[in-house]
Amino acid sequence: MNVMEAARAVLAERFGYGEFRPGQRAVVEAVLAGRDALAVMPTGAGKSICYQVPACVLPGLTVVVSPLVSLMADQVRSLKEAGVRGAYLNSTLTPAQQAEVLHRARAGAYDVMYVAPERLADPRFVEFAAEAAIPFVAVDEAHCVSQWGQDFRPSYLSIGDFIAALPERPVVAALTATATERVRTDIVRLLDLRDPALTVTGFDRPNLRFAVERCEPKRKDARLDAFIDERRAESGIVYCSKRAAVEKVCAHLRERGVAATRYHAGLAAEERERNQRAFVNDDAPVMVATNAFGMGIDKSNVSYVVHYNMPGSVEAYYQEAGRAGRDGEPAECLLLWCDGDIATGRFFIEQESANEALSPEEAEVVRAGRRRMLEAMVGYCYTTDCLREYLLRYFGEEAGSPGKAGEPGAGATTAPDALGAVPTAPDPRCCSNCAGEMEAVDVTAEARAVMRCVHELRGRFGKTVVVDVLRGADTEAIRSRGLNRATTYGTCDAKRPLLMEVVELLAAADYLAITEGKYPVVCAGGRYREAARDDFSLLMKRTAPKAKKGAAPRAARTTSGAEAVELTATDQALFEHLREVRKRLADEADVPPYVVFNNATLAAMAAARPATEAQFLAIPGVGQKKLETYGTVFLEEIAAFESELGHLTR
Repeated sequence: MNVMEAARAVLAERFGYGEFRPGQRAVVEAVLAGRDALAVMPTGAGKSICYQVPACVLPGLTVVVSPLVSLMADQVRSLKEAGVRGAYLNSTLTPAQQAEVLHRARAGAYDVMYVAPERLADPRFVEFAAEAAIPFVAVDEAHCVSQWGQDFRPSYLSIGDFIAALPERPVVAALTATATERVRTDIVRLLDLRDPALTVTGFDRPNLRFAVERCEPKRKDARLDAFIDERRAESGIVYCSKRAAVEKVCAHLRERGVAATRYHAGLAAEERERNQRAFVNDDAPVMVATNAFGMGIDKSNVSYVVHYNMPGSVEAYYQEAGRAGRDGEPAECLLLWCDGDIATGRFFIEQESANEALSPEEAEVVRAGRRRMLEAMVGYCYTTDCLREYLLRYFGEEAGSPGKAGEPGAGATTAPDALGAVPTAPDPRCCSNCAGEMEAVDVTAEARAVMRCVHELRGRFGKTVVVDVLRGADTEAIRSRGLNRATTYGTCDAKRPLLMEVVELLAAADYLAITEGKYPVVCAGGRYREAARDDFSLLMKRTAPKAKKGAAPRAARTTSGAEAVELTATDQALFEHLREVRKRLADEADVPPYVVFNNATLAAMAAARPATEAQFLAIPGVGQKKLETYGTVFLEEIAAFESELGHLTR
């Protein structure tokens, strides 16, 4: 049996899948052939299989470097459920427990060991690694090594030195869900990947529906209530930009009878762990959190993610939104935003503590990068284009539109020839824009007026002054500066909120730039001259007058895989029953429900209704160990359901 045949056998027997998913095979083949690899695969695409399967095939111990300290125990439990020998080493273990793990590892007790990056500098671990047979090192969440990524962690910079110091250099694989080309280049350089096999499977998540709504702060709670009320039986995450908002929203949901919990860096570690456990175990199906929560969360049955505030970058948004629908089932991603969110994002950039390793000049370059990332996020909120296409273009993918791939936010608010037209037959389940939940308003005249005013004022004033000049405001600030004598003074009678939004639109598309600091000013952007062309146009998004604010168009639950089928009402009833069985078994074993089976596997059971062990083993996600552990219980429950159904239909 060659190594790939062995890998396929492990995939089937341990993890219950007959074939590798797109991208997985290429990474596994590269690693087993002794070649470094860099894999960029969307959340839910099965990145963990890319190192777990080789770990079972290769002799020795595979080391997985991961920042997800609080989740390592769950990940090891999942491996053990699949019959894989796993362990973890991090600060949650006592020194005695850490010593025991290393002792057992020396004795060859494990196939996989999860290690926090900080652990690589521990003299005890360095000594262990120098003696151990480590054929393979996998770096999970590899974008954390890059200062151009949204989750830069200085501890990741030591990984390359650790690998270089090993007696024999292992094969190295770096894996991440979100990495632009610039971040990928950084990963290769900082981890010293050698001629890595690059696998980028694509960033599209077809099962996710995207929606963006402009929503003033006083209306956000009501909108959130309506959204969650339609999904009371489902599990979801609500992201807020500030700790205070997390506290407020969580309290509000609890008052309405929603089983919600909270997570942010201001809570004690014990409470964060307890609340996370309640969410993962489905005891509190709604998690309200800051961006401190979620990276690597292996909870597959998250049916929606709501952003109560606009994130600071498209990378952060797509990673957080991507925590929905990891099981391949239909899921929804709703972003609520307002002008205040943009101001908060700019404030965070300026207050962000710089990495001590950077010079002031380098720190400013990083901040400038953060500003560009924020403007691309603003562009996502404003775009009248297909939201999915906007996201894919940002990450450098062609999405069937003629926009320039890889240019963040390129043409996001301009004419169709610059940004790609909305598909001629849009699918309402794709996004809110495609569903017609917005209408495009032409604000080209107002945009030209703003550009003329900014040119005349020579980039010396903020957007409030620009708008006041255009509207002919008779204020002391305008008169004292002589701006009432400007040629553009009083040349536009549009309402103040509209003009303020036009300024932001132009900045999001890089026609204008808004500087940072205590007194930001509006000046020319990189595409400033393009606005003078005859074919320039600008569209503004407005909520369609008759758009419904309840549940968005939703697909029926389906089984996963190439032969996906929609579940009938009876199938759905069985699916819900199997979820209850799964929860009971998970509680008895003190493991999260997804460790037993994920939703996609339960849906496949509900559709196929296996009656024998062979049929049960054929369900995607059921391996030999899962059959031995859970097969009897589930087969009996399915048989009982079939019997009861037979009685009812006679």
